[in-house]
Amino acid sequence: MLQLLTPQPARHPAPTVHAQSLAFLIFERPDLAEAEKFLMDFGLHVAFRSEDELYFRSAGSDPYCYRIVRGEQARFVGFGLSVAERSDLEKLTSLAGASDIEDIQGLGGGAFVQLRDPSGFTVQAVWGRAAVTPLPHRAALALNQGDTHPRINVTQRPAIDPPEVLRVGHVVLEVADFQATCAWYTEHFGFIPSDVQVLPDGSPAVAFLRLNLGDTPADHHTLALAQGFMPCYSHSAFEVIDTDAVGMGQRILRERGWTHAWGIGRHILGSQIFDYWQDPWGDKHEHYCDGDLFSADIPTGIHEVNRAAMAQWGQPMPASFTKPKISTANVVGMVHSLRHSPDLSIRKLITLAKLFG
Repeated sequence: MLQLLTPQPARHPAPTVHAQSLAFLIFERPDLAEAEKFLMDFGLHVAFRSEDELYFRSAGSDPYCYRIVRGEQARFVGFGLSVAERSDLEKLTSLAGASDIEDIQGLGGGAFVQLRDPSGFTVQAVWGRAAVTPLPHRAALALNQGDTHPRINVTQRPAIDPPEVLRVGHVVLEVADFQATCAWYTEHFGFIPSDVQVLPDGSPAVAFLRLNLGDTPADHHTLALAQGFMPCYSHSAFEVIDTDAVGMGQRILRERGWTHAWGIGRHILGSQIFDYWQDPWGDKHEHYCDGDLFSADIPTGIHEVNRAAMAQWGQPMPASFTKPKISTANVVGMVHSLRHSPDLSIRKLITLAKLFG
């Protein structure tokens, strides 16, 4: 039986708070018009626009799920996690580096506390955002399968439009300081490891972390952390209604000239049917449907990590999917991490390169 030979990932017995959902993502972009073009083709809708900011919403009831701030460099800043009570914000203000409770000056209102995780990503804990009216979207298509034939004398003709994104589902980050970062999220936001992929030495390579919602089923992962050589964004994922919506997304994005990253396929861990696309700066965005849901009592699974373990069917994961961006800053970051991170070594980097290179 595979064993995890490091303290993390592990659920914490008494977290500071229990996060309730992934609220939004935050990016900086030098060209807001180009960012808008991609995200509209991807299936999001502009909720607010100014000279220096763009807010996008899904078809769901959140006021926005994607925020872009104008910046000189294209970069991922962080994300928001919703909490259940204002008192949760008060608890979080006691953490090192936390801001005071501040009112949200923008869409949805409410209040937030801003924190920074051990890998340097911004995390905004938010409470009290006002819901908006959901946008209309088509129902999942009725499928004739085997002995079940719900569709008689009726054809299937979904509209040839960008897929209707229902919500932001999860975000995946690469980190150098894996143990400290994973411990921070399990201790302070109550994340539970659903599945962990381990290297041959038993150390974690990827942890898929779900929300602890008790008996209420939660997505297999809302946050995933991967061992890398420096902190960076891997991808974010957005739920659509069904497989046809995933396929229609591929058609639309391909016809409109965007760069495909990987898919269509079905993941092994999480079971999602997926398709990945790159935005104008090469950052990956995923359409998915049919993901697993777990209640809090389901234990953690431990698995060997390898490229074949990433998908049940479909195109094998291309080497370009995990290939790091080569830049002076990244080389400097890798050297810094090798010198200072207790979770990294030359041997581990070589192992990761052989597995995914």
